[in-house]
Parts: sequence; structure tokens; C-alpha cells
Amino acid sequence: MAQEDVFKKLVSHCKEYGFVFPSSDIYDGLGAVYDYGQMGVELKNNIKKYWWDSMVLLHENIVGIDSAIFMHPTIWKASGHVDAFNDPLIDNKDSKKRYRADVLVEDQLAKYDEKIDKEVKKAAKRFGDAFDEEQFRATNPRVLANQEKRDALHERFAKALNDNDLTELRQIIVDEEIVCPISGTRNWTEVRQFNLMFSTEMGSTAESAMKVYLRPETAQGIFVNYMNVQKSGRMKIPFGIAQIGKAFRNEIVARQFIFRMREFEQMEMQFFVRPGSELEWFEMWKAQRLKWHENLGLGHENYRFHDHDKLAHYANAATDIEYLMPFGFKEVEGIHSRTDFDLSQHEKFSGKSIKYFDPELNKSYVPYVVETSIGLDRMFLSIMAGSFCEEELENGSRVVLKLPAALAPVKLAVLPLVKKDGLPEKAREIIDDLKFHFNCQYDEKDSIGKRYRRQDAIGTPYCITVDHDSLKDNCVTLRNRDTMEQERVAIADLNNIIADRVSITSLLKKLQ
Repeated sequence: MAQEDVFKKLVSHCKEYGFVFPSSDIYDGLGAVYDYGQMGVELKNNIKKYWWDSMVLLHENIVGIDSAIFMHPTIWKASGHVDAFNDPLIDNKDSKKRYRADVLVEDQLAKYDEKIDKEVKKAAKRFGDAFDEEQFRATNPRVLANQEKRDALHERFAKALNDNDLTELRQIIVDEEIVCPISGTRNWTEVRQFNLMFSTEMGSTAESAMKVYLRPETAQGIFVNYMNVQKSGRMKIPFGIAQIGKAFRNEIVARQFIFRMREFEQMEMQFFVRPGSELEWFEMWKAQRLKWHENLGLGHENYRFHDHDKLAHYANAATDIEYLMPFGFKEVEGIHSRTDFDLSQHEKFSGKSIKYFDPELNKSYVPYVVETSIGLDRMFLSIMAGSFCEEELENGSRVVLKLPAALAPVKLAVLPLVKKDGLPEKAREIIDDLKFHFNCQYDEKDSIGKRYRRQDAIGTPYCITVDHDSLKDNCVTLRNRDTMEQERVAIADLNNIIADRVSITSLLKKLQ
């Protein structure tokens, strides 16, 4: 099945089973804005807890804050967002649709990658175990031709971005014969810059109103509180500040479900270090963050690093951790060495010293910063995409979300075999004991097979079936979602058995 069809099924599944709804759905929705349903909010909260605990619990020198969405407008002047937070946009004159010029070129690069991968897969199928992929990539004429085109495009594209050459960016689109997905034509306007910040006014009267912005990132809330945290917590360099919060960007090209939205959530940690040591810490955090992602068990081969073609004006190193979504490898987390740009700018614009006195060096300096930043919504999408499966069974088929057990919205379902003979009452006893420890569901409607399928579809790792023997031996049948294997266990042991398999702690221990 084509990946595009798989993605459509995933989007439909998210709505049908209460993970993600279009915002304002009864009013036909609002572009690129989504609501998380009853299952989605549980999964989202579990992702947050996994990230937060991995930062704050596992590192003695990392603490958390929660800064306000509204901030003094000069902050955004100091950070460069007022003058330089732009996307290069291009319009198609026939469809009247607007696109990000850089994304159009990135999609073209991805097409060359797809052509190469297609040739490799065909050859692997043809030659079987004797296939040497490295040799094939180095010698096959079609692979080499596409690789040459890709490399040439990539070099030209990177130069245009670094030179901020909008004319050249448009020319690349023309030369590559990139068409509008809607009209199918190449009738393009010039490329121009568009600022992404939402603005509003704050004040009791129109005359006294001050223009403020909805924050386009959460990082600045950490930077302006850096001294407050350092002094009140008596923090010593190196140390980090973590934050989870909403951010807002007026994305013109909002697409691919929750991958690119106008209102989104970030999980960011800013790590403050001595000048000159930042690149060592950058490499350390690269390794740490990739390990965190791979720890979820979604497949080592589905992750890769992608170094930036164009560094932000404040950075001296930057890379993305990309995950293989149904629409290709896409960024889920960025790791950036931001130098001392942010803190120096806020010191300059505020007129207040925010230097750190290092007692070991006996001198003061503005710390350098290494940032790790995850788009929580993108992380959510990567986990859903990596967990969505359609399986053919001997007695039919099933759709199952093989979510990491520690992140699953519902940890276990308790199912009486029939709705009589005291089985529902016994099932309720079990729920009443376990609900203090896990998010549980009770279900007695339909056959046991249909109930299993419902729990598979929302990713419940374990189902407990209460049968007539349970009333005699105080044991139940424990069913595993992924293998569908069943084991007989004592009711008294359920808490310990399940806790060991579904707790966030079980994930965190693997990071040590």
C-alpha cells in the first residue's frame, strides 16, 4: 500500500478513536489547528512525562520552569524575531496557492532520494541474499545519475539559503520544473519573505495599547529567566533549564496533519556552558537525544541526523533528529549550539548585566547555550505513525497501535467474559484496585474478540479477562497486545506484573 494511503488511514484512525480532531469541527474546522481527544491527551501527557522526567529527574543540574506566553515586546526585538523571523514564500498564479519556496525544493530533493531507494529495493529483491547494497549504489548508472542530480541541487540550494538569495531560490524552482500540486503548472511569482509572528494589543484603552506578540518559541522565556533560576537555585555552570509550552506561528504552508500547525507545543531544554566547551556539549546532547528517541523501540533505522544547510545567525552548530514519517524523513527534534547570542542580546537590550561569575575560573562571562528542542506534536505524530499496523490473522484482520507500553493512553482493560454470574462484579473489584496506579478501561459489550480489537485500536498493551474460573482460583487471563499471547496470572500479582511493563520508570532506567 502506498505511504500516502497509509497516512490517510492514520489520520482517519486518529479521529475515529479519539486521538486528534479538527479544531472547531462542527464549524468545518480551522486551517492547521487541531484538538487532542480523550486518547490523544493521555498519549500527549505521557510523552511529556517521559521527556520531563528524563531531563529533570535524571540530571541533577537541570531544573524546569513555566514562563508566560505574553512577554515584553522588546524581547522579540532583541532575539531577532521582529526583523528576521521569516519564511521565503512563493505563489502559483493559477491555483492562487502559496507555498514555502524552501519546502518545494526540499520535496524535490526527497524525490531524488525516493528514486534512488526504489532502484535499491528493486535490486535487493532481484538479487536476494547476494545483494551488495554499497556496491550497487556505487556502480549502478541510474543510481549514480540521480545522485549526481541530487548533489548538484543540494549544493545550489544550500548556497541560495546561506546567501539569502531569493531570486536564485525561484530560479531553482523553475530549473527543476517544480509544479504546483494543485494546478500542475509552473506559473510562479517571485519569492518574498513573510514574518511568522502573530501580534495583538495589550492595554485597557486603544490609546494606551501596546503591541505584543504570541511567542513563536518557548526558548526566550528561559533566557530572560536565566539569572532568576541561577541565583534562586544556586545553580553552577554547566546547568540546564527545561520547559514545555505552547508557541504560535502564522504558518502559510500548514500541512501534513499535525506536523506543521499554527498553534503547537514545544519541549525545550537550554543548557548553559562555559564558552569554548559548547561543541563538546553539543556532541554529548546529540548522542543523548538520539538515545532517548531510539529507547521507544520504533526502530533504529527510522532515525537519522540531518545537519543544517544554513545555520541560524546565532548558531555555530546545528543538527536535526529526523524520523521516517509516511511522507519521508522529517524533523522531530533540533539540537543547536546557540553561542552566547541570546543572553548577550538580552543584556544589551535590557541594560542589565546577566554575566555568570565562575568561581573555578575566578572570572565573569556570558554563558554559551546548547539547545535541545522537540516539537511535541511532531513527536506525537512520529509515535502514532511508527505504531500503526494492519495485520492479517487466521480469523480475519486487525488494526493495532503498537504504542510503547509506557506511553499508551490506556494501560489495561478489564473484560468480564459474560455480563452475568458475578463476573462484572469481580471485574469491577479489579478495576477499583488498579485504577489508582494505571489508566484502566472496563468493557462488557460485544464478544470478547471484538473487545480485544477495540483495545488493539487504541493501543492498550494488556487486556485482563475475568472468567468463571476467576471466581474460584482468583486468577485471570492476561493478554499481550502485540503477540496476542495469553497467560494465567493471580489477581494479587497484577499490579506488580503490569507496573514493571508499562511504567515510565521502565523507560527511564534504559537511559542510564
